[in-house]
Amino acid sequence: MTQKVRLAMIGCGGMARHHLRNILLQSETTEITALCEPSPEALAATAEIFTINDAPVPPNEPELDKLLATYDLDAAFIITPHAYHHDQAKACLEAGVDVLLEKPMVMNAAEALSLIETRDRTGRLLVVAFNGSLSPEIREAVRLLRSGELGKLLSISGTIWQQWGPGTAGKWRQVPEIAGGGFMFDTGAHLLNTVADLAGEEFVEVAAWTDNYGRPVETLAVVIGRLASGALVTLHGCGETVRSCSSDIRVFCTDAILRTGAWGAFLEVQRQGEDALMSVEVPPSLGAWEQFLAVRNGDFPNPSPPEVGLRMARLYDAIKASAAQNGVPVKCE
Repeated sequence: MTQKVRLAMIGCGGMARHHLRNILLQSETTEITALCEPSPEALAATAEIFTINDAPVPPNEPELDKLLATYDLDAAFIITPHAYHHDQAKACLEAGVDVLLEKPMVMNAAEALSLIETRDRTGRLLVVAFNGSLSPEIREAVRLLRSGELGKLLSISGTIWQQWGPGTAGKWRQVPEIAGGGFMFDTGAHLLNTVADLAGEEFVEVAAWTDNYGRPVETLAVVIGRLASGALVTLHGCGETVRSCSSDIRVFCTDAILRTGAWGAFLEVQRQGEDALMSVEVPPSLGAWEQFLAVRNGDFPNPSPPEVGLRMARLYDAIKASAAQNGVPVKCE
C-alpha cells in the first residue's frame, strides 16, 4: 500500500474549506495531519466539515513555525491572504515540505524570484494553484498554439467579470496591505496568468487604467499590452457588475481563432474555412490537489511552477505602474 501524503492545511478560510471537501474524498492518498488557523470562527467551520464526513478533526497549531517543528509532514497547502504567501511558502520549503500554493503566488516579482531561489536551493516541489494552467483545456490550447498548426499569433483579447466589489466589501481582499491589489489581482489573477500562459512569451510593454469605484482597491481595469513577438493583448476586468463570475479569452492567429476561459473549463477552435467555433475534446480535469499529487508522483511535469507566478507578478507590477501614471506605457522587465 502506498504511504499516504501527510498534509498540513495552512489557512482554513472559505477557499480552503472548498478544497478541503475534495481532499477528504481522497482518504486513500492523503492524511490531513494538522491545521494552521488562528481564527476560532474559521477553525469551527472547518471542524464541521470533518464531522460531516465522519473524519477526525486534526490538531490545530496556529503558529506555522511551531507546526513545522512539531509534525512530520510531506506537503502543505497554503490558502491564506496574499501578503502571507511568500514567507509561509519559504518556511515550508526550507523545512523540507512540498508546497501547493494558492494564487496569486506572491505580492510582486521580487517575492516570486525569492521563491524560485528557495525552490531551487531546497529541491522541493512548488506548484501554484492556478486553475487555468492546471486545466487540460489550457494545456491543450498551449500545445495547439506552440505546434504552429493555428498559424502565427496575432492578438489576444481577455475579459473577466464578477460582482466582486460588493461581495468582498469589508473583507481582507479589499485591504491593500494584505491583498496586494484589487479585482485584477484576485479573481483577475486567473485571467492574467492564463493569457500569459497562452501567449508563451514575455510582455514587453503595458499601458493600464484602473478605477477603484469608491473602494480601497481597483475593481475596474483595462490593459493594453505588447508581447515580445509584437502580438497585441487587451485585458478587461469588471468587478462591479451583476451577480456572476465568468470570463472569455480569444486568441487570434493567422489560421484559426481559439476560445477558452480564465479557468479553462472549455476550449473551442475555429480554423480557416470553418463557419463557427468547434468544441475541442480533452480529458476530464483533475482538481488542484489531485494534480499536485500526480506531479509529486512524477506522472507528468509541473504545469504550474513558480515561474508562472513570476510571469503573472511581472505583468501585474507593470499594470500597477502604468495605472499610477494614468495609462503611461511601462516597459516590462
